[in-house]
Amino acid sequence: MRNKKLQGRRKALKILGGVGVTVGASTVSMPWIRKVSAADSIVLGVPSSLSTPYGVADDTDHLNGTILAQEEINAAGGILGRELELFTPDYDKLSSESTRQAIAACSDKKVHAISNAFTFAPIPAMDESTKHPCPYLQGNTQRNATEHFSTDPEKYSHVFQTDPSEVNYGWTYPIIMKEMETAQGFTPKNRRIHIVAEQVGYNQTILKAAREAIPNSDYELAEVTDIQYPVNDWGPVMRRLKEVDAGLIFIDHWVAAEYAAFCKQFLADPVKDSLVYLQYGPSQPEFLELGGRATEGFCWSTVLGVYGDEIGQDFRRKYIERFPEFEGNMGLVYTGNGYDIARYLQASWEATGDPDNFKENCDWIRENPFRGVCGNMDMNNQFQEARHYPDNGFGNQADSVESGMSQLFVQVQDGEHKIIWPNEIAESTLRPAPWWG
Repeated sequence: MRNKKLQGRRKALKILGGVGVTVGASTVSMPWIRKVSAADSIVLGVPSSLSTPYGVADDTDHLNGTILAQEEINAAGGILGRELELFTPDYDKLSSESTRQAIAACSDKKVHAISNAFTFAPIPAMDESTKHPCPYLQGNTQRNATEHFSTDPEKYSHVFQTDPSEVNYGWTYPIIMKEMETAQGFTPKNRRIHIVAEQVGYNQTILKAAREAIPNSDYELAEVTDIQYPVNDWGPVMRRLKEVDAGLIFIDHWVAAEYAAFCKQFLADPVKDSLVYLQYGPSQPEFLELGGRATEGFCWSTVLGVYGDEIGQDFRRKYIERFPEFEGNMGLVYTGNGYDIARYLQASWEATGDPDNFKENCDWIRENPFRGVCGNMDMNNQFQEARHYPDNGFGNQADSVESGMSQLFVQVQDGEHKIIWPNEIAESTLRPAPWWG
């Protein structure tokens, strides 16, 4: 079933080649604006990992959101009278060399900007991009990359991370758990936290941040259990979760399909009355598709996601109208990020009047925050990354939902993802999970 769904998504992406997306060497012009030559187009490179099972969900979301923005922009007459064209080289986001080649392909195409969901090899991508320093906006969510930026901000002045870094997952976790306890009625059976952590650097950075934050809270870290991708059997983990019996369980992983398998196995013999938090991965459409009813009651969060406010809800309606195959199971993260990046670039190009002047556009982006469907992107800081809300005390934080990009805490309710915190943009409140007595 999973393979059929992935094949369906790839088939849909091939069809989208007919709306002005360059796949390989062919581009089909859009019929609703004047015919232009390739030299007249503004070209946005969108490297997308569409042929790997661990990349297709997020990158399909990102590309779809970009396509939605592209169609709206071109239907309104383009940018400065020029058609927006997309160039989408395929690559493997786990491979440094494949990532480098995708950025090099964008340089060879002479794109005016690059929009990328994320790669696990951000620094090779940054280094390659310096050969063609157009604005490079991405949602890598990796502090090691933005710290690398800060070592040479002149060299990497064109590289912007449009969301807060992954360290905020670990730093903010005890704050959100306390909110569930004090404001949303959750009473933990004990104050112990059990973290199950994958070994990839991204998840280990989150674990390190959690270790830093938990001692400053009134919770205690009971145990850390290691896992290694791919997780083919959650049995040993389940046995250890039962033995430790912590009130708070934090699964620090990233693969939606494996999270779905975990939920099914957990529900068959749960750790009763524990609040189970799954880091980020459930945002991918595969999670609900594969997990079905077993996902009910599980919580997750993202530092980048479509808000539940009027702006966010309007985007969701437009997205589902354009991509009806995702109705009831829309990705809430990179759909909005792809859309926001395209709109941010549009604002810059129109403000400067010159998409070919890379430095002027990078300066404009750095100096002008942009409020999108996923919150406020403010790049004027030492990391050139979006500021995080809520303020967890560890730096590069915002003091309000509107001045930064809010981390969203979500629960699966009635088969759908519902934002339950922060309260200003929540769609619901915490519900008792099926395994709570």
